Amino acid sequence: MTQTNHTSASAGKQMLSEQVYTHLREAIMRGDHAPGEALKPQNLAKEQGVSLAVVREALVRVVGEGLADRLPNRGFAVPAFSDRRWQEVAEARRTIEPVMLRMSVERGDVDWEARVRAAHHRLARTPAYVPEEGEHYSSAWAEVHRVFHRTLLEGCGNLVLLETFDRLWTASELARRWSAHRNPDRDGVAEHSRLEEAALARDADTAADVLTRHLTQTAAGLTDCPHRESTDEA
Repeated sequence: MTQTNHTSASAGKQMLSEQVYTHLREAIMRGDHAPGEALKPQNLAKEQGVSLAVVREALVRVVGEGLADRLPNRGFAVPAFSDRRWQEVAEARRTIEPVMLRMSVERGDVDWEARVRAAHHRLARTPAYVPEEGEHYSSAWAEVHRVFHRTLLEGCGNLVLLETFDRLWTASELARRWSAHRNPDRDGVAEHSRLEEAALARDADTAADVLTRHLTQTAAGLTDCPHRESTDEA
């Protein structure tokens, strides 16, 4: 095989892997694969019409994002509701993000205030659910939700902390979707409004407390009795 042919084959494999990864990631996010469900490379390869090597490469990527587990001698699977990682990620976020929000309230300038207000406005005006994207909230809402939370914290001015937020946010995306689906009566709109109001009022104590409760309710939504526990935390 010539160098040109080898390069072309590698690029083709990479493109296929990207396509399979995108398809698999979206399927998991939509809830097409239930918590704890096995992700069998052979079946995925047949469904997508690609090689096992391409599927395994895509699976490794979703494992890296916390959207799947690689099990010793058992292949791959979607994480379970009870997976301890969700509570550990939630604990990490409750430890770090309220501190960052306090820093933002103290350090944020007028431009930060404007960005927070704009991000909240966009979040409030974006439909959380659209029929064509299944039972979980939409990709568009997921993005404006991320932007709102990150904007709240950007006033801290610490890039290392913001990079930590980015990693934890990615690691908890699946848990957020499951929690929202299991606790449909939760008033997320009101929670986000309280966050915006406290931050822009420069009330660091209230803002940090509201954010802690917000994060706690998301974690509680993955327990056996999400409605009771989230009520206890309210």
